[in-house]
Amino acid sequence: MFRFIVSEIPVSSEVRTRVVCSALWSILLGSIILTGGCNSPAGNQASPDNAPSQVGPSEGASLDPKPREVNFSETNATPATTQETEEGGKTQTERTEPNRLSKETSPYLLLHAHNPVDWYPWGPEALEKAKREGKLIFLSVGYSSCHWCHVMEREAFSDEEIAKLLNQSFVCIKVDREERPDVDQIYMTSLYVFNELSGAGGGGGWPLSMFLTPEAKPFFGGTYLPARDGDRGVQTGFLTLLKRIQAVWLESPTSLRNDADRVTEVTQLQLAGNRPNPLFRLEKDAIADGLEALAEQFDPEHGGFGFNPSESQRPKFPEPSNLILLLEQLRKDEADTKTREMLTQTLDHLYQGGIYDQLAGGFHRYSVDRFWHIPHFEKMLYDNAQLISVFAQAYQLTNNPDYRRVVEETVQFLEREMTDACGAYWSALDADSEGEEGKFYRWSETELRSLLNNDEAWATAAAIWGVGGEPNFEEKDYVLLLSRSQSETAEQQGVELEAWLNKIQPIKEKLLEVRNRRERPLTDTKFLASWNGLAIRGLADASRCLQEPRFQVLAERVANAILDQLVDEEGRLYRTQGKDEPILRAYVDDYANLIDGLIALHECTGDEVWLEKASNLMERQVDLFLDETGGGFYFTSDDHESLLARAKNPVDNVVPSGNSISALNLIYLGEKMDRPEWLDLAETTIRSASTLRQQSPSAVPRMLIASERYLEVRPERTGQPLEVEPKEPGSPNP
Repeated sequence: MFRFIVSEIPVSSEVRTRVVCSALWSILLGSIILTGGCNSPAGNQASPDNAPSQVGPSEGASLDPKPREVNFSETNATPATTQETEEGGKTQTERTEPNRLSKETSPYLLLHAHNPVDWYPWGPEALEKAKREGKLIFLSVGYSSCHWCHVMEREAFSDEEIAKLLNQSFVCIKVDREERPDVDQIYMTSLYVFNELSGAGGGGGWPLSMFLTPEAKPFFGGTYLPARDGDRGVQTGFLTLLKRIQAVWLESPTSLRNDADRVTEVTQLQLAGNRPNPLFRLEKDAIADGLEALAEQFDPEHGGFGFNPSESQRPKFPEPSNLILLLEQLRKDEADTKTREMLTQTLDHLYQGGIYDQLAGGFHRYSVDRFWHIPHFEKMLYDNAQLISVFAQAYQLTNNPDYRRVVEETVQFLEREMTDACGAYWSALDADSEGEEGKFYRWSETELRSLLNNDEAWATAAAIWGVGGEPNFEEKDYVLLLSRSQSETAEQQGVELEAWLNKIQPIKEKLLEVRNRRERPLTDTKFLASWNGLAIRGLADASRCLQEPRFQVLAERVANAILDQLVDEEGRLYRTQGKDEPILRAYVDDYANLIDGLIALHECTGDEVWLEKASNLMERQVDLFLDETGGGFYFTSDDHESLLARAKNPVDNVVPSGNSISALNLIYLGEKMDRPEWLDLAETTIRSASTLRQQSPSAVPRMLIASERYLEVRPERTGQPLEVEPKEPGSPNP
């Protein structure tokens, strides 16, 4: 499951004794059950909807789907007229004229452009208004492919009474977490801190719903919040919560501000990261420590990590960084049978499960069950980019043809459904269509039998996907998954693998043709530097490991697109593209992952031009993000807007930490470019995560790899301590 630094480093007892929950929190929490959101166990349990390799489709199939996009014209937000409709006894309001979000380019923000809520994007206008008028801030953070974000938009943000109260008493700010991960990171961490300090319990997820003082300090929060009392079995709904918070603000503003100060203090401490251990010594057993920790979390029956027998229905995530660690160990020792088993067991269950799109390729976000059977249906670029690399390297190691087909199909999926006109890749496909989670991907038995209308076709489908038995999705639909590997099925059918694949291809094409006539999930058509960097790495690795030049061509196309679209004349990188120009100065993850992608191209092609481009970006990254006292890199640049905290996160999450990738980049470039000062920076970056590494090595798998690769280049540093004077944590930006 996903991890945040605050969950890896619990609030210390020392801090906890200084922060005592006030009576205010007790009043607010009295009868409120904070419900989980996307990527949160609580959210999956609350969801009404939650309870592989084949050859790619031929050109004859209808496989050129047009993305369903959000596209609002730029109009003035106010004044707004409304149209009202009755839904479930509540008045739903939709603006005929859009609000301020219509001027944004984020598909997620545009989805809220017709809400009756007077939304502001994050920025000076909203923050200054809150201070000027002395109003609390309601901050809502989400992303376009988030199921529960859509639910809350329909239930709460389209509700006339809720919108009226929000507009009168709060300044409402809507944030796309993928555009502004800095804002999301700060306030998601504050939610964890609030839960810990208040005893509210619960984890994190999206939509993130936070309440802030006019100075943007957090004092209360949750994730998905049902609109009204009694909705979805929750005693106290969003409307009642808003009334309570506003009443407390009017009656006891000092108490509320004191609580906000307490949450803010601990949040800043958490985001500053651990101080490096000055006595930490670099040793060659870093990967072994990580493998030992992963082995304790490994599911021996179904693969994957984070398994707990007492929580057998806990969601499972692919966690590519863990798989990369296994591959790194096998690079060193191919005979390590235990590590090989963890790798192949996980990969086999991944591609055979419903988390993999058995018809069109590509991986869904995560599985809601232990078995990888039922996915949370969104498809993210960052997952697929990293898994292309993982399966490609695994194919090189094992020569398993199923792994090769997964790579080929997943690349086909990206090319078919995620490619911008400029050559970069879009961010995500939504989980929902027609207001239902996963409807685009599910099949009823009646529909399947009508399409596969002869005994042989039905028998073949049953052999492939196990259809015909009990439906696996809410006892009514099928999510297609493999009963076994295609090689095993072919053997069972008594035919050669190639002949079997040729036999099933027409069936897949027929189902795809029908599926592509359905209403498609929304496509988030923004492209991000960081995630495209991951895609460049994945494609370059696929070309190198599979000996496929066409993947190299694709990697070079993506690299050129990002360098052309998102790097300005001064060599500065931007995060994404607006209407006509790049917007939002890049974060450290953008630099790190793009540099890594360019390094992968150099490894693949030997062309020095990629090394030069990577070095130029590294120069800028060091200038803008380096922590010169504590080592490593801040998430935001030194000229970034001043926020509540300046984070420095070493944890490898669903995407790897910018610090761990930067350490690897500095090692590679330092050696290739004869830059010993970059090797020095690599060492201080590795040491900056030393305390966390010692506490929880499985939280930093990429940094473990960096540690050992560094000693391959500088073996004389083995066992050597290095004193690093850390900066005081918790300081906001200068």
